[in-house]
This record gives sequence, C-alpha cells and structure tokens, in this order.
Amino acid sequence: MSTHAIKNDLHHAAVEEHAHHGLDNKAIFGFWCYILTDLIMFAALFATYAVLEHNTFGNIGIRQTASLHFVLVQTLILLTSAFTYGLAIVASKKNAVNKVMLWMGVTALLGLSFLGLEYHQLSQLAQAGHSWRNSAFLSVYFSLIVIHAVHIFIALLWAVVLMIQLPKQKLTDTMRTRLACFGLFWDYTVLVWMLIFFIVYLMGAI
Repeated sequence: MSTHAIKNDLHHAAVEEHAHHGLDNKAIFGFWCYILTDLIMFAALFATYAVLEHNTFGNIGIRQTASLHFVLVQTLILLTSAFTYGLAIVASKKNAVNKVMLWMGVTALLGLSFLGLEYHQLSQLAQAGHSWRNSAFLSVYFSLIVIHAVHIFIALLWAVVLMIQLPKQKLTDTMRTRLACFGLFWDYTVLVWMLIFFIVYLMGAI
C-alpha cells in the first residue's frame, strides 16, 4: 500500500472518529427550530401585553404587581443558574461526571428557588383579590408569567431525568447531545425572563 493511500485511510478514520464522538448536530438543529417556534408564542404574548398594559379597568397596574427589588432577586437567581449550568458543560468536556452532577444540581436548586419566588408573588396577588379575571392587563400578565414558569418547571423535570440517566450512561455522545439541548432550553428560559424583566417590570416602573 502506498504512503498516499495510508494517509487517506488515516484521514477517513479520523473523520469517522470525530463524527462518532461528536454531538448530534441534526438533533441540536431540530431543537433550535423548536425554540424559534416557541419564541413566536412569547412574541405574541409580549405584543398582547403591549396592547393591554394600560387596560386595568380601575384595578392595579404593573407598578403594583411586584417590587423591582423582588424581581431583581429573581433575575439574579436565573442569571446565576445560567452560569452554573455553564460550569456543568465545562465539566462535561473534561469527562468529570461528578462535577456535572454537582453543577446541574445547583442549577436545578436555583431554578426551584426562582419558581418558589414566582409562586409567592402570584399567590399574594390572587389572595389580595387581583386574579387574572379582574382586568385585561392582569389576564395577559398572569398568562405571560405563568407560561414562563411552566417552561422553568418542565426544564427542572428534564434536569432531574438527566441527573438520573447520567450516572448510568456516563458522558456518551447521546448524553452530551441531551446536555447541549437542555443548555439551549435553559438559556432560552433565562433570555425570555430577561425580556420580561426589561419590557414588563423595568419599563413599567419608569
């Protein structure tokens, strides 16, 4: 066999090896498509909120729904969770399963804390008689916040499933792809919350 043929064989072997140990790009692309379609739903909710923001019908408005300090704490919690999951991805690249589990657990706890604060805020409003039925503003406000909270809840369930699978399957190509897709979804929920923070709370306080 010639030297040229040997080099070609080694090159093809390297390409196949890289493809075998890489992420499933088709799966990731498909998940990106899902995120874009889901973003259309949130875009519609934001547009509806912009139209109905001042339709309070004598009830409370955005300035009375939540304190900026309270919402800022929620925002910092979610931003921190994005950072901790980034640490989990870094650990996965080093094949450190235990550290991936650790940082995923921290991320999940931060997400759970965020949901707890969200539930506290909405339950306080409902107990004070300001439910989604009282005005068009409250209706779209509750819809926007609750739908985002549902996304966080689904992400937490997904994180639990991954943390159950990870010790058994280790960091296989399939598991790395799942972790990458979860990271996309988690960052997406953080991005949506940042839009809620700026468009709903920050602009509403001005």
